[in-house]
Parts: sequence; C-alpha cells; structure tokens
Amino acid sequence: MTVKTVLWLGLPFLLTALALPVAAAEPVTPAPAAKRPKICLVLSGGGARGAAHVGVLKVLEEYRVPVHCIAGTSMGSLVGAAYASGTTVPEMDGIMASITTELLFKEKPPRAQVTMRRKADDYKSFFGPEIGITGGKISLGKGVVTGVQLETVLRQLSKIKGYQNFDKLPIPFRAVATDLVNGKAVVFKSGELANVMRASMSVPGAVAPAEFDGMMLVDGMLTSNLPVDAARAMGADVVIAVNVGTPLLKRDELNGIGGVVGQMLSILTEQNVQESLASLKPDDILITPELEGYSTGDFDVLTKIAPLGEPAARKVADRLARLSIPAAEYAALRERQMVAVVPDTRPVDEIRFENLALVNPESVRVHMETKPGQPIDQKKLDMDMRRIYGTGDFEHVNYRYLEEPGKRVLAVDAVEKSWGPDSLRFGLGLSSDFAGDALYNVLVSYRKRWINPLGAEWRSDLQMGSSTSLGSEFYQPLTSSGAFFISPNVFFERRIAAVYQGNSHIADIERKRVEARLDLGANFHEYGTFRLGVLAGKSKLEVDTGTLTIPVNSDSITLGAYSARLVLDQLDSVHFPREGWKTDMRYLKSDTGLGADDSYDKWDFSGSFVHSFGEHTINLGAIAGGLSGSKLLPAYDQFSLGGFLQLSGLSSGQLIGEKLKFGRAMYYHRLARSAIFEGAYGGISLETGQVSNPLIPGNRDDWIRAASVFVAADTPLGPAYLGYGQTQNGPNSFYFYLGRPF
Repeated sequence: MTVKTVLWLGLPFLLTALALPVAAAEPVTPAPAAKRPKICLVLSGGGARGAAHVGVLKVLEEYRVPVHCIAGTSMGSLVGAAYASGTTVPEMDGIMASITTELLFKEKPPRAQVTMRRKADDYKSFFGPEIGITGGKISLGKGVVTGVQLETVLRQLSKIKGYQNFDKLPIPFRAVATDLVNGKAVVFKSGELANVMRASMSVPGAVAPAEFDGMMLVDGMLTSNLPVDAARAMGADVVIAVNVGTPLLKRDELNGIGGVVGQMLSILTEQNVQESLASLKPDDILITPELEGYSTGDFDVLTKIAPLGEPAARKVADRLARLSIPAAEYAALRERQMVAVVPDTRPVDEIRFENLALVNPESVRVHMETKPGQPIDQKKLDMDMRRIYGTGDFEHVNYRYLEEPGKRVLAVDAVEKSWGPDSLRFGLGLSSDFAGDALYNVLVSYRKRWINPLGAEWRSDLQMGSSTSLGSEFYQPLTSSGAFFISPNVFFERRIAAVYQGNSHIADIERKRVEARLDLGANFHEYGTFRLGVLAGKSKLEVDTGTLTIPVNSDSITLGAYSARLVLDQLDSVHFPREGWKTDMRYLKSDTGLGADDSYDKWDFSGSFVHSFGEHTINLGAIAGGLSGSKLLPAYDQFSLGGFLQLSGLSSGQLIGEKLKFGRAMYYHRLARSAIFEGAYGGISLETGQVSNPLIPGNRDDWIRAASVFVAADTPLGPAYLGYGQTQNGPNSFYFYLGRPF
C-alpha cells in the first residue's frame, strides 16, 4: 500500500462527486402499500472506492426503491449526507467533474496570497514537516493534512447548512466516527453536516483528528465501517448494505511500511465489517461492487469507479423490484426529499476569534476579506480560512455562525498549533556537474514565534557543508497588522569560491564574512516588502588552494554600509512557477563614514515573469548588477555568474567581475501531475550573459550564449533536476541538482 493510498483511506468527499445520468426505469411490480417496509441504506467507508455508492443510488432510483433513512461511515457518510440533504445524483455528477486531489487536500492558500514573511521560506531548501518544540519536548502534527481545505469541499456537498437534527433532514441520517480516546463508535444524530462528515472520515495519520464536543474523533471505519446497527436503531425493516471496503492484501503485496500499516487498518476494519454482515437478515440486501484494481486513494479516477456500483446493484434487481413503489408516489417522495439551495448571504454584525492564547486576534483579522456589515460571499469566506491557515500559526481553522440577542456573529475557530509555537525545520541541497564539482549543504532552522502580542519572532538558520553560515534575526512588527517592522540581525558565512582562468580551475578562495545589521521595513500585504538598513562587519579573502595572478589581501576588511532592498513576489510557486512575476532590487552604499575601508555604491536587480498555456510554460528571467559612480568594486564584493540555467555549460560561479548582465528564456512542459507535489517537467532554456571588468585579467568579458535541456520533478526532498548545458563555442556539462538551481 502506497503513502498516497494511506492518505486517501476513507477520504470520501468524492461522495458528492460521483453521479451518473438517470436511465429509464425498467418495468417493475410495485410492492403492496400495506406491506411496504421502512428501507434504510447503509453505505460503507472505502475511500475513493466509495464513488461506487453513487452508481448504486442511480439503480435504486431507476427501480423506484424508496430510501427512508441512511447510515454511513467515512466515504459512505459523505455520499449519504449529500443525498440525505437533498443533493441529486446528477448534481453529484457535476461536483465529481470538478473535484481533484489538489482541490481537496492542498490546504495552503495560493502562494500569491501568502504573507511575504512566509514566502521567504520557499527559497530555502526545506523538506519534511515542521517539528514543534513545546516545553523542551519535540512533537509533530496530528496528520499529513489538517482538513481545512477538505471542509471547504464538504460544505459545498451538504445543501443544508447550520446545526441540524438529522431526523429532520429530507432523509433521516446517521454518520459514524471513532472516539480516539476510548476507542468506541460515535453515532451522530445531530450536528453541522460538514463537520460530521469531516469527523467520520479522518483517517488516522493522514487527516488530523476532528475536535467535536470535547472528543477527538477519527475515521469510523475503525469501529463500524458498515453501520448496520445504526440503521436498525433508526427502525429499519429492510437494510440495503453497500460494502466497498478494501480486501486484505496478499502476502506478496505486503511490501514496505506503507503496506504493513495499511494492512493493519484493513484488519481492524474487516473485523467489524464481518460482524455487521453477520447481523444481516434474510430480507436485507447486500451489494458488493467489483472494484478490483482500484484502491482507496484513486481519487483521480472517480468517473471510472462510480459506474461500477450499477452492475453490482443490478445483480439483485429482482429483490430491488419487490421494494419498488408506483411512479407517481416515488416522484412525490423524491420531490419532498430534494432541497432547493438558497445561499445565506446575510451579513454578520461581528467577526469573533475565540480561544486564542498567543496569537493576537487583530493580526488574524487583517487576513480576512469578509467584513462585518457586508453580504457573506461563500467563496471569499472559504479563502479567508485558507489564508488564515497559511500564516503558519494554526493547526486547524473553521468557522460557525452564532445567533445572539440583537446580532449575528461569525465565530472563527482558529486552533493554535499544539506542537508550537517554537519549531524546527530541516533542509538539504545537493549539486554536481559530474566533473568533480560537487556541492552539498544541510540546513537547520529554529523559529520562536509570538514572543509578544505584536507577533515578534526570533529565527536562527545554521547551514553546514560546502559552505557554512549562521544567521539570526529578531523580527519585531510595529503594528498588529504587521505593516511595519524593525529587524536586528547578525550573519556569519564561510565559503570556498572557485577561480577560473578561462575554463581552467586555477585556485580556490576562502571567503569569510561576518556582519550585524539593523533594518527598518514595510510590508505591502502579500505583494512585497521594503527594507532600509545599516550594517557593520568584517570580510576576509584568502587563497585556499592554487595560485592567483592577482593579489588577494588576506587582512580583514572592515565593512560599513547603508542598504535598501525592495522585493515584490507574486509567483504561484518557487520550484516550478506556472504564473506570476517577481522582482528583487538592492542597493548598497559602502561608506567610510561608517568605518568601511572601501567606499563604493553597488546595485543589482533580478526579475522573472511566468505564464502558462495549459501544460506549457514560458519563464523569462533577467539579472543585472553594477556600480554607481566611477569607483571600483572590491574583490570581496564582486558578482559571479555561471552554472546550470545561469550560462549552462560553465561551472558554478565561473565568471567573476564588477558588472553583470544576464537574460534567460525557459520553456517547460508538465509531463505528469502529482497528488501532493508539483509534478514532473521537461524543458529547455536559452541564455545569454556578460560579466564585465573580470576579476581575473584575460577572462572573457563579451556576451556568452548558452542553452540547456532538462527533466525535473518535485520530490519529498525538494525539486530535483537532471540537465545538460552547452555554451556556444565553449564548454558543456551535465548537471544534477536537488534544490533550486536558480
């Protein structure tokens, strides 16, 4: 069993999605009115396999079998809740056509809407989950996903909103979850449908448990995956049970930890399913769709799974026919069971943030486009929830409406991380040109959040490997909105830079730099950030290996400068952007009045623009840098260029000089999509660049043209690239990168 399969076990929101056009009903002999039983539909859990429930519903409607009550678990609770609240089979079909794995489980908001503080993390080579530190103890999140985005979809599936008595729904309904504390089944008879569905399908380890009335709830499959007993309790005379559970794996299929964990869950589930099957009576009907070849995680093929419920139901057509009622009576019943949705757009008088211990409610409020006094826009409100979750301060975000005397309140339940607020993250970067130039770096980042009510944050990053660095920053917002901030920070770096004479590696220079900086800044919401700063420090260059034709002053150089930086970032992704743009402009004024040994003015600029046409993407980029005035740029602060996608074919940083110009046009095509990551790509690039006034006399200072071809994929450890680059009339090279190469 794959990680993807475990993730999707029971993620049933498909329910609403799977629907087929209603075929013409076959002639049936209606049951005599005096003998008509109360019929209850029981829908099991089974992840994506639960799409077959919709096919069964189609046949039941075709044979005019009345459904008087529904009980469901996990995916079955989703399909059941949708049908019980008035969603029709054709409507489910339409929803299914729009559902994707990304839509259901990509919980962060679009990157363009994330704060600049969080966007900066994307340029680090982080991998794996955030690790919390609380009271000196290490802890992790409660699931791979929290269910924030899933709840958005579930709210769309349930036509009836707000707290409900499930006996008062168009079709009486029950949903089953499992209390993680005592291990017992919890049968919901009331509640808000979206929340109940979410609780019923919280697969342990994949989706974080749902908090409900003080209980911690997970998937009902652990205790009652085929809830026949819940149907009996509703007074069912006849049970139509649909079992779409996953059969146990065979011995040769138990490969890896994923298969073992999945088998354990299947064993627990199968035990309670067998108990339910044993309780079926002679008049009950069991429908078992043939779903071989489809797993619980196959949410991308729901349209193929849904029809498989039909042939399974037709196998018992003779028994279904005995339950049929006259056409006019059935039409009247279905009319009563359907609900016309009227969106509730009534404005609220207050937006309230409850139970926040560390996070300042005013800092959360700025992320909401929904405002008191304005009509409620459901899509806008759902995006508000994702945006709040995207701040990184919460493990779960939801909302509810409160009707209080004289006012209507929107209560936002933002649950602060139980594994924070302090956290650790790890990163890894690797590169090789298959010719002896191999680099590696390991990154450890520690962050302490919400040190004070304005959201102060202390962050330290340690990098070890081919280059060593240590940086620490205290970030202090000056307002609750975070519009302005002050940031004292320190930084130390030691790295080895290769020096080339032409295409020959002639020496390595060790560069050491330590600096302290104080920045004042402003954030332009999610669009950009601007910093003004002053810095002081030391820099030192020494020849590590080889011989240089130019003198290198091995004495420490004193630094002192004013700095300014403007970053505007609207890319939808850092790894493989498909839309958006970014620009980064910096200015440094080294001033002897601040104690600097050298006086000069340096500027640099980088920018990119990305646009996609279907699966095809054009990515245009430019870099430039130089001096203001006639003074020279010292060796310790010159520009470098070269390497994969920065004059491909050259070695990394092969060209060093005072002035830099570079342009690149990339094309890439998405070769494969991924449920969790950004997929796989193949592409090419055309590049041109010039480094003027080179550090090494005689090195090229003319325009150089280059090109590359590559394949790349997003992986659990970050983006991985395998490419080949060639400069015009110059060197060529193969490249491997794990991490961002540009």
